[in-house]
Amino acid sequence: MIDEETEHDFNEDASFDVVIARYSFDRSLRLILFDAIEIIEVALRAKIINHLSQSTGSGLWYLDESLFEKKVYYEDMILDLKHEFERSTEPFAKEYIAMHTNWDSESMDGDNPDAWMLLEVATFGTLSKMYKNLKSQLPQRATIANEFGLYSARELSSWLEAISVLRNIIAHHSRLWNRSLAKQPTNIKGHRDKWLNTPFTENQKKKPYGVVTAMLYLCDAVCPENQIKSKILSLLDNNKGISYVKLGFTGNWRNEPIWK
Repeated sequence: MIDEETEHDFNEDASFDVVIARYSFDRSLRLILFDAIEIIEVALRAKIINHLSQSTGSGLWYLDESLFEKKVYYEDMILDLKHEFERSTEPFAKEYIAMHTNWDSESMDGDNPDAWMLLEVATFGTLSKMYKNLKSQLPQRATIANEFGLYSARELSSWLEAISVLRNIIAHHSRLWNRSLAKQPTNIKGHRDKWLNTPFTENQKKKPYGVVTAMLYLCDAVCPENQIKSKILSLLDNNKGISYVKLGFTGNWRNEPIWK
């Protein structure tokens, strides 16, 4: 006999049309956000490579342990970078490994490629961890944050971690609607351009709204001509039957400077 409490019947007003509409909306939102993540990821990779390579005068600066805060994280990061490089299908990576007999992805030693090559195939998560572990007093760390429109490297690191979690959700084609996120963007104390009049509420931070707004700000800082905001607003306007509260779009969000 089936327990009535475990039958999981549909609600009386349930509709497959509503389910399909939500799925279609969620998919469209994820595609827009993936474009935003691409803008941020390419900029982060380029800024880390350029600033650290120029300041140290070495393409192998990532092997300098003194540039990083925690040794255990540093060693794991290097091995992650080398594993990602070895798994890459990029011709330049395969050619490098084939031409260097001392290549070793299991240790810190061996023939190691310059940072511009190694970081080219690094995941967003690995880049985020590398930035976070740079020495706090390193000028280049602050410079990168400033070029993303923030005055605090710690705040940028918080945002990058939250974006990395969102990226993984999108990459696995999982839903964003009515999802709470494990990593949340912090409210920032200083910024270069228009941001928010009112800080995130706890609900806005744990829902996609918080990290989406942070992504929009970073995209505006490194690629002012981007169309991310207009695409999101257009999607929302064309799907008024979708409950945006479930995404954290609550309160007076549309009148916030960044969303105008």
